[in-house]
Amino acid sequence: MDVFTLSLWALRIGFVLLIYAFFVVVARALWRDLRAGVAGAGRPLARLLVVGSPEGRPQAGTSIALDAVNSLGRDVNNSIVLDDSFVSADHALLTFRGRAWYVEDRGSTNGTWLNGQRVEGMAPLGYGDEVQIGQVRMRLERARPE
Repeated sequence: MDVFTLSLWALRIGFVLLIYAFFVVVARALWRDLRAGVAGAGRPLARLLVVGSPEGRPQAGTSIALDAVNSLGRDVNNSIVLDDSFVSADHALLTFRGRAWYVEDRGSTNGTWLNGQRVEGMAPLGYGDEVQIGQVRMRLERARPE
């Protein structure tokens, strides 16, 4: 074999080794991401603290753990059931998108209120903001550390 053929084979083997190294790095990154996702899977993202509820359901002081998507209303199929006579069956949606929380009115009769102002469509909310659905007032708070 001549020097050119030998260097061509060395270049090919080096390229194959680089491809395998790339796959190893990608597999390690995916494995770390998967482990981090599993470690934080059981923890709620935030919580709603019931500030006031004239009809008593849910009771004032109740803490409700939140997932990324939460439907609120009187219907039992909602993730958060508010048993209040002024709450619609499918009243509002509370979602976590990116790094922010959003509340969306779902065409309810009595409306959804954020810090005393009526929500038209979708509105961003932050920790400490107060959401009123029907007569139930709730405050968005950070999840408690475990």
